Amino acid sequence: MKYEQLAKDIIENVGGKENVNSVVHCITRLRFKLKDESKANTDVLKNMDGVVTVMKSGGQYQVVIGNHVPDVYKDVVEVGGFANQAASTEEANDESQSAFNKFIDIISSIFTPVLGVLAATGMIKGFNALFLATGLLEDTSGTYQILNAVGDSLFYFFPIFLGYTAIKKFGGSPFIGMAIGGALVYPTLTQITAGEPLYTLFADTMFQSPVYIEFLGIPVILMTYSSSVIPIILATFFAVKVENFFKKTIPDVVKTFLVPFATLLVVVPITFIVIGPIATWAGSLLGSATLWIYHLSPIIAGLFLGAFWQVFVIFGLHWGLVPVAINNLTTQGADPILATVFAASFAQTGAVLGVWLKTRDKKLKSLSIPAFISGIFGVTEPAIYGITLPKKRPFIISCIVAGLGGAAIGLFGTQNYMIGGLGIFGIPSAIGPEGLNAPFWGMIVSIIAATILGFVLTYLFGLGNEKEDQEPKETVKKKSPKSTVNGSDTVVSPLTGQVQNLSNIKDELFASRALGKGVAIEPTEGKLAAPVAGTVSALFPTKHAIGITTENGAEILIHVGMDTVQLEGEFFTAHVAKGDQVEKGQLLLEFDIEGIQSAGYLVTTPIIVTNSDQFDMDVLEEERSIVAGEPILHVNQSNHVETEGNVYPLPS
Repeated sequence: MKYEQLAKDIIENVGGKENVNSVVHCITRLRFKLKDESKANTDVLKNMDGVVTVMKSGGQYQVVIGNHVPDVYKDVVEVGGFANQAASTEEANDESQSAFNKFIDIISSIFTPVLGVLAATGMIKGFNALFLATGLLEDTSGTYQILNAVGDSLFYFFPIFLGYTAIKKFGGSPFIGMAIGGALVYPTLTQITAGEPLYTLFADTMFQSPVYIEFLGIPVILMTYSSSVIPIILATFFAVKVENFFKKTIPDVVKTFLVPFATLLVVVPITFIVIGPIATWAGSLLGSATLWIYHLSPIIAGLFLGAFWQVFVIFGLHWGLVPVAINNLTTQGADPILATVFAASFAQTGAVLGVWLKTRDKKLKSLSIPAFISGIFGVTEPAIYGITLPKKRPFIISCIVAGLGGAAIGLFGTQNYMIGGLGIFGIPSAIGPEGLNAPFWGMIVSIIAATILGFVLTYLFGLGNEKEDQEPKETVKKKSPKSTVNGSDTVVSPLTGQVQNLSNIKDELFASRALGKGVAIEPTEGKLAAPVAGTVSALFPTKHAIGITTENGAEILIHVGMDTVQLEGEFFTAHVAKGDQVEKGQLLLEFDIEGIQSAGYLVTTPIIVTNSDQFDMDVLEEERSIVAGEPILHVNQSNHVETEGNVYPLPS
């Protein structure tokens, strides 16, 4: 396995395989459903080679890998043995999730497995439309018809594919879901509507429906379910309830065939009689409503969706719009929603090009090249997480440009006529029945303009003072030009509590002693006193960490709790300021232990010497109870060393 070690490290730092309910992947991300997200070492994962970043959204713990995520996913599944988990284990319900997060989780889980093939078949159909529009093929040729069959294959039989993914998400048997989907697109039923109806229901209303057949005397309203989305999702949700009922009531010896037998006999007729028609009407209303909102002002709709699309992608919120777009294609024959956001990836790509050509940072240059190439093909996560978002200005510029591009696309009235590929492969999706018309060329102009404008604005204004931008977000920097390390210091405990070996704490960055040698204390009292006399060289706005430099040049860092930067200063009170001279034992901070713990954070506090490589140190780190003021470290002169002001990163 090519990524075996990376897979092992990822599984270990998401809390182990026993903490994983399920894992899937999209174009660039591993999407975990974890039993307890607090067990995951997010900071360790973010700093891991092979991981771009970590995002938490929609009830998913998303580890961003990049374009090679399918290969990493295979090794993660192999190492963790996740493919063998039962359906009920894969998707355990999380009652703590909000309704919105549950919705996003359901939609992403249903559509993610089929998006690759859906995009591929859409691309084939799109290019086939391009060949027809340019006269390269005739619609009567065998080549065109076979390519069209490939392009239509998944979308026409969409209920069968969604029957599998949806019922699996809901915890049912996948093949029952496929059978329900197959019944919905059964060819013979669709041919019945060619004859004369028996009678008409709901005459002279918007729900007027001819009835061609009955089931046990009950009228059946036949709908066109090919390419549909909502009916099969609702039907499979109902099917899981029915299946679970029969699993409990049917004897084990005959469950294998009687459970699906009974489930299908109940679910399929009810789907045709009730669920299908109601879901289809609801889908039509949803499609009409979204188009009505869009047509109120296509320019404003395009401006809003284009500007915020990349933000939606970061948090996984774009999944809420995907089924709306697919439903529009089914009910209306075209969709403007995804068309208006098409310029976003090109704006992002142009911004990356600007960074690539302007920056003097060699590492940033090397990251920009593959991110630019990926962006051309519509995969922008490497650009967002690796380049533009950390730099802030390029990301903001790309959002503004994407909004302008979306407004232009709305002005031209461009729509998508199929779900196609990403980036340049998505261009044929805008070719409609009229061929290469004004809306199509307007879209081409918009994406070219977005690319150029994103590049120019980023090149001119995107990097600002690059030297400042290149500093880590959280750093402690000694501003004095030089400090002389000499003499010795006795570092006393700043806290009352229990001493722990630094290597045993949960923060890998501290535990590995990469930041320096020292100890950790589990405090029992929320008062932090100065462990040495010296100058407060750093005090973060969040007040969770403080640095003190002694006269002998030892740099002491105290970090209260794990990941407590997320509290943004809540539960912390500072009694000193940066630059203050403090005496050993002087009160520096107060913090609310119970408040921090109730917010879900550990209060384990590392006390380290960040320039410990310049000293001989005696670390008194045996586990024991300790009172503030008792010695914990002896920092002795090693050699006379002159050092520039040190910069050391802080974990969250």
